[in-house]
Amino acid sequence: MTKNSFANVDIVLFSAGGARSKEFAPAAVEAGAVVVDNSSAFRMDPDVPLVIPEINPQKIRENKGIIANPNCSTIIGIVPVWPLHKANPVKRMVVSTYQAASGAGMSAMRELENQTREILDGKDPTCKAFPYQIAFNVFSHNSQLDADGYNLEEVKMVKETRKIFDCPDIAITCTCIRIPVFRAHCESINLEFTDPITPDQARDLLSTAPGVSLIDDRENNRFPMPIDATGKDDIFVGRIRQDQSIPENHGINIWVAGDQ
Repeated sequence: MTKNSFANVDIVLFSAGGARSKEFAPAAVEAGAVVVDNSSAFRMDPDVPLVIPEINPQKIRENKGIIANPNCSTIIGIVPVWPLHKANPVKRMVVSTYQAASGAGMSAMRELENQTREILDGKDPTCKAFPYQIAFNVFSHNSQLDADGYNLEEVKMVKETRKIFDCPDIAITCTCIRIPVFRAHCESINLEFTDPITPDQARDLLSTAPGVSLIDDRENNRFPMPIDATGKDDIFVGRIRQDQSIPENHGINIWVAGDQ
């Protein structure tokens, strides 16, 4: 690919890392194409819309040649939060992610499989895609830490959610973890709302929300799992319950699973 590769192209999809996007996306735009970029290169650029179709599709019209796609953990987390936020503004989000190997690509998935075989065969696991053993293990997300001790994945969720919701004052804190699952991330999300809200009200809102499917079977203790979400577009939501630590029914807990 060269910077002259985009003549007579209408739409260009970039998903080859931020450096490649920064190098080639401007050339594609100059050639007349619209770029949809999956990297972090342009997400926080104020002139680039950051779009999730189930939340802010109208922002597509504001593009100046580039449309950014959010991080996977952000999408999975906030697609089900959005219909709740529209009905009753969220004041604070506390998110813990349980992220599959697939988020780091095919080499990471193969590493999980190979390490599993190695360990079961009594061998030491080979670590290449991840800095630590992923099979039979859990570790903090392997992205760069900032001066405050937050990793890049956590920072992305905070900044991207505020931009997509157009809500710079929403309080968000996040902890991102890698788990030994092939595909689909899960997230535990605690929400504090402006006004009281009950689990039934939250369930009703989520039951008709675009891109959301409910698996919330308390009787059988059946809630979203990675195997439910694998290969699916919807975000699966369950474990919808009142946060009894927040007074006057202002808090809700949910559990979500989504492929990426």
